[in-house]
Amino acid sequence: MSYVEQVLANLKKNNPNEPEFHQAATEILTTLAPVVEAHPEYEKAGLLERFVEPERVIMFRVPWVDDSGKVRVNKGYRVQFNSAIGPYKGGLRFHPSVNLSIIKFLGLEQILKNSLTGLPIGGGKGGSDFDPKGKSDREVMAFCQSFMTELYRHIGPDTDVPAGDIGVGGREIGFLFGQYKRIRDEHVGVLTGRGLSYGGSLVRTEATGYGLVYITEEALKVRGDSFKGKTVVISGSGNVAIYACQKAQSLGAKVVALYDSNGYIYDAEGIKLDVVKDIKEVKRGRIKEYAERVKGAKYVEGCKGIWTIPCDIALPCATQNEIDKQSAEILVKNGVKYVAEGANMPSTLEAIEVFQKNGVVFLPAKAANAGGVATSALEMAQSSGRMFWSFEEVDAKLKNIMVNIYHNIENAAKDYGYEGNYVMGANIAGFIKVADAMMAHGVV
Repeated sequence: MSYVEQVLANLKKNNPNEPEFHQAATEILTTLAPVVEAHPEYEKAGLLERFVEPERVIMFRVPWVDDSGKVRVNKGYRVQFNSAIGPYKGGLRFHPSVNLSIIKFLGLEQILKNSLTGLPIGGGKGGSDFDPKGKSDREVMAFCQSFMTELYRHIGPDTDVPAGDIGVGGREIGFLFGQYKRIRDEHVGVLTGRGLSYGGSLVRTEATGYGLVYITEEALKVRGDSFKGKTVVISGSGNVAIYACQKAQSLGAKVVALYDSNGYIYDAEGIKLDVVKDIKEVKRGRIKEYAERVKGAKYVEGCKGIWTIPCDIALPCATQNEIDKQSAEILVKNGVKYVAEGANMPSTLEAIEVFQKNGVVFLPAKAANAGGVATSALEMAQSSGRMFWSFEEVDAKLKNIMVNIYHNIENAAKDYGYEGNYVMGANIAGFIKVADAMMAHGVV
């Protein structure tokens, strides 16, 4: 049994009933085999065992009172996975599906994603099984204040800097930051994604979606192609999907579909983004309202059918494992040429295999959606220096980071004999930087 196989077997044995974590570890470790073979010193130093074991796992209860006066209790998590290259950095997710396995799955992925940005940030992730949907602002505030009353002990601008994720937007970040400031009596950059009036950064809202399109644009460019005239299908209808749609349209693409958790809309004439923004950002409504407001558009219950729509480019921007093997096969049959992941690992391992075997240019999440955390790190830099950069300055830095990520993962794949395999390239390029830092620090 090879070193990688041994580490993976022990991980599964020591972390039973954590299928999502097993998925991320399998995807990452199997692609690192050629690097580990080239560096026998890693095995002697137990480097992989340390890499897949979080430095710290924090679990806590979150009691709060709803509007009817009833006491509710949720679970809170923060997994501080790896700080070899900088303070822990990663989002907080508030969603009923959140459990320890999903947080570890996301946290392990975050280590490599953060490394790929080229910025000094380590990997972490957190959240709760609390569902902000349908809750009043007062209930969300009560929950966030209780959550931060425990979390504040474990975070700080040079220790761990959380951000938003699914279910954690500007409202939630505001409530969390307010409670941190109240308890610590400090106005520091301990959370990113803050409002512009209290230390946030321009472009942060747009960053993940814009970054996704920038890296895809570079992949098209090196092949003598562009977004112009391409048909694009995007899953989701939150920040990532909306701003990926906006940037793709600005580059001449026709985006024809979006979805939320209930179903998807299809508009053969191209999505009217102003209508989507009004529904999702202003009214916090459901995507089906689009079909009621736009002539010729149709709404279909259920989400999976969105991948049956023929397209040149697919940008999954909703949640993990939304494209399975069957959906991938349909996309390939319908002529998809590029798939870039805006969500965190939205394609199953079987789906990725289908894409790669059929010559689809597949850009994995840890590279393709790194724009959000990259801009969070730029927000940290502005906070530290008490600076405020213009939209154009931040956007230019973001584009440069995403273009560099594309070429770094392309070169890493080529260097290890896997040209065109961007999963291998992303994992290898991200890992080497972290491994070098871990080796330099000794056994810690």
